[in-house]
Amino acid sequence: MNQTIPKEQKFDYDVIIVGSGFGGSVSAYRLSQKGYKVLVIESGKRWKAGDFPKTNWSLRKYLWMPKLGFYGIQRINLLNDFLLVSGSGVGGGSLVYACTLYVPSSKVLNSPLYSKMGGEKALLPFYDVAKHMLGVTENPQLWEPDHLLLETAKSFGKEDTFRRTPVGIYFGNKNDPKDPFFDGDGPDRDPCNYCGGCMVGCRHNAKNTLDKNYLYLAEKLGAVILPETKVTSLIPLNAKGIPDPEASGEFGYELETNSTTGWFGYPKRKFRSEQVVLSAGVMGTVGLLLKMQQENKMIRLSEKLGDTVRTNSETVLPVTVPSSNHADYSRGIAITSSVHPDENTHIEPVRYSKGSDFFGVLASVMTDGGGKFPRPLKFFWTMLRHPIYFLKAHNPFGFAKNSIILLVMQTVDNSVRLVRKRRFIWPFQRTITSALSTGEPTPTYIPIANAFTRKLAEIVGGIPRSSLNETLLSAPVTGHIMGGCIVAETPEKGVIDLENKVFGYDNLRVCDASMLTVNLGVNPSLTITALSERAMSLIPPKETSVPYLKFEVKRGFDKIISFKPTKRLVKKSTRVK
Repeated sequence: MNQTIPKEQKFDYDVIIVGSGFGGSVSAYRLSQKGYKVLVIESGKRWKAGDFPKTNWSLRKYLWMPKLGFYGIQRINLLNDFLLVSGSGVGGGSLVYACTLYVPSSKVLNSPLYSKMGGEKALLPFYDVAKHMLGVTENPQLWEPDHLLLETAKSFGKEDTFRRTPVGIYFGNKNDPKDPFFDGDGPDRDPCNYCGGCMVGCRHNAKNTLDKNYLYLAEKLGAVILPETKVTSLIPLNAKGIPDPEASGEFGYELETNSTTGWFGYPKRKFRSEQVVLSAGVMGTVGLLLKMQQENKMIRLSEKLGDTVRTNSETVLPVTVPSSNHADYSRGIAITSSVHPDENTHIEPVRYSKGSDFFGVLASVMTDGGGKFPRPLKFFWTMLRHPIYFLKAHNPFGFAKNSIILLVMQTVDNSVRLVRKRRFIWPFQRTITSALSTGEPTPTYIPIANAFTRKLAEIVGGIPRSSLNETLLSAPVTGHIMGGCIVAETPEKGVIDLENKVFGYDNLRVCDASMLTVNLGVNPSLTITALSERAMSLIPPKETSVPYLKFEVKRGFDKIISFKPTKRLVKKSTRVK
């Protein structure tokens, strides 16, 4: 039953968005277009192109570890079942991601749950809008790792699956710095110089990060972005404007925040908003809601909170060629091509810029899982049997220039559950960890991935490598954590409904990777953007006399034929529930 908010109830903003990644940026722009007063709260810093680190050895600029005084763009979280890398800063994961923007397969888009959203036919127009906004184009140039990837795929009989990656990078004319994407409404840009530094932070103004499209346009419409601020509490308000764990959020929310860069979290602030959109990524969104659930501040949340968390069934495996008789493998863009060695597996070659060898410290000898003996025991046996290989595999220097780094993703069904508890390595407070779910666990060893990597090493004359966290801790690397607040038809099956609204709470939505329900088998950024576009399209405009834009999209063969903004005057007010 709809009720009227009391006149004495004061809100600082119509909508507060927690997080400025792909979902948060879409929400900020679309809701600002519809006349809402929007605040975006981001825990990381705001960056300019020239401020990014030159290499990822500049740890204070690269890593996000506030307790150590590191305020960079790369978060690293070691959970029980995987090592997670994710982004930090205004623009979220776009600052550090590989610019790779695939549409998932028809199999994924027509899976049972997405079919209830209309399936491929209904969802593809939102992917088209997302591709337009993110400036997606095909990688224009192949490099030596791409040719070697194709040659390796041939040995598996899968050369026909090779394709160039769709990416969000500007490759245009360096003599024309004007905005090439939004008819002059966006920021000026410079073309890519193929330095390979996409994932260290693009210093050359070529990468289509969210601060150059959605967030930039949202701020022009009046949205406010508050960086270096973390939301620590989210409590629904009752009809009297009092924080009340039993309230449904119909009368808004109170958010408490801390500074992430100030002494002891100061300044600490409170904000009130009629609506909230959670877009802080899986660790941020699920972590905040689990905290509120454990502290009995949000008692209506589904028991499925934290369940069905996926890693894209992912691992990262480098091949390193120690000699200097090869091309510089760091040249190009972060990801340039991909192949499918089998129907469930997707492999891409990844680059870091020359000298960005930080992740080489995790590299190790390749050690298979399975069999009678534990993987760590096999690791030490390899060390004893092949000491020279062992030493080469643990040398981090020259990692970016001399390595073809394979990112492996799968569409197979596996997941874990996130829980919040005290950990032995940090017992002072409860933090997010993970635990095996009742279904198929996330794999710590993918046989086809190791086989493909060894074949590539054989072809190029290099050494195959894995990572210490995978071989010793059974925690493979992933940059694509998803789930935890999954979409479902009922609260018994998920946390949010088919319109991204949190079950049990009015005016509270989730738009980030935690809403995704399946392993996509491709980089998820475009899907997060598209599904967030869909969610925002379902929110009616606020009463206003200011025109807002409604986009009409006509599809062609893998491209947009037209993308025409049409002005429409809003006269009718509809209360958002």
